[in-house]
Amino acid sequence: MNLPQNVATKPSALASPVVELRQYTLKPGRRDTLIDIFDSRLIDGQEDAGMTIIGQFRDLDRPDMFVWMRGFDGMVARKNALAEFYGGPVWAAHSDAANATMIDSDDVLLLKPAWPGAGFDLAGAQRPSLADEKPIQNKPLTGIVVIEIHHLQPGTEADFATRFEIETACLMTADARLLAAFATEHAENSFPRLPVRAEENVFIGVMGFASTEAHARHKAALAASPVWQDFWQAAQLGLTRPTETLRLSPTSQSLVGR
Repeated sequence: MNLPQNVATKPSALASPVVELRQYTLKPGRRDTLIDIFDSRLIDGQEDAGMTIIGQFRDLDRPDMFVWMRGFDGMVARKNALAEFYGGPVWAAHSDAANATMIDSDDVLLLKPAWPGAGFDLAGAQRPSLADEKPIQNKPLTGIVVIEIHHLQPGTEADFATRFEIETACLMTADARLLAAFATEHAENSFPRLPVRAEENVFIGVMGFASTEAHARHKAALAASPVWQDFWQAAQLGLTRPTETLRLSPTSQSLVGR
């Protein structure tokens, strides 16, 4: 899970107050094609427009899902950045090839940090240069990112976030760490051309693990923790549907999870 050192990249980016979690359903067998287009052609154009491309991932349990996150400096900044990118030359040049891999790209959650400081801290995060990474671009990375999406009843977000922060901090280990936590951003979609799941009311925890085995050990530790089990049993009363768990492997150009 260590960030690469001494590699060519753009300046590091700090956490964003507005974040999109995007889950794309792709045509069978087309995920690596989209990742190649995304990582080599679409990152710079989006960041030049004012976005932060936080992370992009292969879903370990769904072979035709591509999951990624991008951040913005605010809702107005989001509108301006998206208008610039999707109306600009980079998307015009590569949109047909990217869209040809997709079945659905509308599964999007608009988020904000769940508490002050809960966003991604990307200070010092760097991407390898494409020239260096190209020969091993599809080599699997050992670290994984796990995103849990908790669907909450309205009005329960603050209490859930507070207790989650306290209880999770007690269970972190050397090979498991909380990377970020988010809640739904309920502001009006500032770029309606791209829909979001506006009706959702979620809390999202993003954790990094050194390996799939480390994640399994962490789950076992939670199951054995009376404090966590008390929290989780109480939390069930505020959930509107089962929690979604995404086990994700970062691509070679992802800032998060390397």
